[in-house]
Amino acid sequence: MARRRLGQHFLRDRSVARRIVEAAGISLGDVVVEIGPGDGALTGLLVEEAHRVGGSVVLVELDEKYAQRMMDRYGSDRDVRVILGDARDLDFGELSELRGANGYRVVANLPYYAGTPIVRSFLEREDRPASLTVMLQREVARDMCAKPGKMSLLSLAVQIYADPRSLFTVPPSAFRPPPKVHSTVIELVPRDQPLVDSDDVDELFKLARAAFLGRRKQLHNSLSNGLQMSTSDVKEMTQRAEIDSERRPATLGIDEWISLLREWRKMQDVPEKVAV
Repeated sequence: MARRRLGQHFLRDRSVARRIVEAAGISLGDVVVEIGPGDGALTGLLVEEAHRVGGSVVLVELDEKYAQRMMDRYGSDRDVRVILGDARDLDFGELSELRGANGYRVVANLPYYAGTPIVRSFLEREDRPASLTVMLQREVARDMCAKPGKMSLLSLAVQIYADPRSLFTVPPSAFRPPPKVHSTVIELVPRDQPLVDSDDVDELFKLARAAFLGRRKQLHNSLSNGLQMSTSDVKEMTQRAEIDSERRPATLGIDEWISLLREWRKMQDVPEKVAV
């Protein structure tokens, strides 16, 4: 039985599982990392596909009962490895399967409570996967894929590192037990280089958090309050960044956040380091 405290809603619709595997684009020599295989609705198809293209599969399962079930099923398959552990804490750099591999892809029906930190942990690694094809709560997926006008802190956190794309929506009836919300499968393709230098990420989010604390406010009001700056200084800063200070935070694109950070750093007399 699925354990609700772990956010376990097992996929039971095999047609949805096939669509996910097809969308993952597993190719010659790929290592596939599945997070939370559960009772294996995706796993069997992933293993079949990996065998077909000469790849391998790493299964990471937090629940000891289901990890053992995967061991019983695939323990004799040298191309499948089962790891009992929390994907949020594992050092994937220690996995021999990922060292020297042609590439690895993450494919998963992620638990709602841990979906965001798991996605971010993969995107913020130095050795990022070639792609992530993951199922998330629809509202979270929508945030990750949002365009300027509906951006959030999560949109910014994901899109600095990857180009996300919504693939298809999955109804509650596709799961056992059915959740109260819809799910969405998205694809994230990590960028060759993040859009912001690693040394500047913290300051960028300090700036963005200040703005989004007053999400419905105009920038000159939210930034003034959040950064303890005078309204006139904020207006000067936004003007130099060529951004209308009357706009709302959700309307800014990543390039505009970078421009705003650049001007904020100048006002603090901090040397320029922001990546273009």
